[in-house]
Amino acid sequence: MSTADRLTDALYGAGWSTVKKLPEPVAARLGRTIADIAWKRRGKGVQRLEANYARVVPGAGPERLAELSRAGMRSYLRYWMESFRLPAWSAERIRTGFDPKDLHHLTEGLDAGKGVILALPHLANWDLAGAWVTTALRTPFTTVAERLKPETLYDRFVAYREGLGMEVLPHSGGSAFGTLARRLRDGGLVCLVADRDLSASGVEVGFFGEQARMPAGPALLAQHTGALLLPVTLWYDDSPVMRGRVHPAIEVPESGTRAEKTSVMTQALADAFATGIAEHPEDWHMLQRLWLADLDPAKGPS
Repeated sequence: MSTADRLTDALYGAGWSTVKKLPEPVAARLGRTIADIAWKRRGKGVQRLEANYARVVPGAGPERLAELSRAGMRSYLRYWMESFRLPAWSAERIRTGFDPKDLHHLTEGLDAGKGVILALPHLANWDLAGAWVTTALRTPFTTVAERLKPETLYDRFVAYREGLGMEVLPHSGGSAFGTLARRLRDGGLVCLVADRDLSASGVEVGFFGEQARMPAGPALLAQHTGALLLPVTLWYDDSPVMRGRVHPAIEVPESGTRAEKTSVMTQALADAFATGIAEHPEDWHMLQRLWLADLDPAKGPS
């Protein structure tokens, strides 16, 4: 392991061991302070976040984009502070920490026994939403995680999410799709963060007026298994409670090839994501390149 990898792993380890012991108001202030320092330094992540917001909020001038990127960094650090502390939260704190609207789309789908796929963008805190599902609904689910470097950091994330009641599969390796399909055919729940394609072979979609690529997995799983595909969007307000909405199911088209059906469904997913992101752009934590115009085809997503 390189020195940089050891340092990265140590920093995340310190976060989980130290931040979770802080009183919640102290952790919140620490997150805002770190966010403001990072924002003032205007590193590559902040610049990319601002460039992404420029597409989400067309016509926004430099001052508005700066306001959005500062709020976006604060939202992003709120995610991290909450995530570091989630393992120490009581069941009651988790249950009261999330308020989802239109939950009936999920509960009715689970009651039908055909399996449900929840697809989310990188909005607010998807880990908290997952912990709420396992705690408040007492429903286990399966998800996938990007293989991070160093491997020890990936292991930390897997252990963290498994500690919250999730079954975590590695994104790479090729076996995840089959396992997810089996869970769905058994009537289970699968949750996927699905607004950024990690394979460079996803489905092209129109997204805020330009072309982007999003993963085909959610649409393909719905077609293969008959499971319900539900978009979910999340956001923060000024309270300690995260808000969310479960959107109506994305139907499988009655006609067309598998590729055509996948394209239509993934576009519908992108449209639902865009609705939530446009309403709360500062809670979209996309510090990477996303649109095709920004990607180097030789390198794929970065």
